Amino acid sequence: MRELDAIDREILTILSRDARIAVKVLAARVGLSRSATSERVTNLEKRGVIRGYRADIGEINANIIRAILLVSLKRTPANQLLDLLAEQPEVRRVSSVSGELDLIVEIEASNIDGLNRVRDWLAAHETVGDLTTSIVLRRNIDREMR
Repeated sequence: MRELDAIDREILTILSRDARIAVKVLAARVGLSRSATSERVTNLEKRGVIRGYRADIGEINANIIRAILLVSLKRTPANQLLDLLAEQPEVRRVSSVSGELDLIVEIEASNIDGLNRVRDWLAAHETVGDLTTSIVLRRNIDREMR
């Protein structure tokens, strides 16, 4: 299997920005013929470098408030708290992390009152030592993690 060259990397950069670009336009940007460009893209697909093409959907509902709660616990593990968080419909993701923090809780609520309800409930829980709330202003990059 040959290494990626500068043209392959340029093709990948362009496709990562616009996966729907016409081969003719892509070829012009990288300075190759249509057939040579198409062959390179096909080879990148066959080698698994390009694993697929997907739609990058923007914010569908601008009325959703997203927040990240940074939680320090008084003691770990806190399995009961994790079970209770799983029951909260606003909680989208909870990650246990190393370092000064213990949990990162990602929340989506239809309004600020819903966000505050979950935040206040979590802050009052007996295992929570400290909680910091960060409102998400915009997601600049949002990829599925594998």
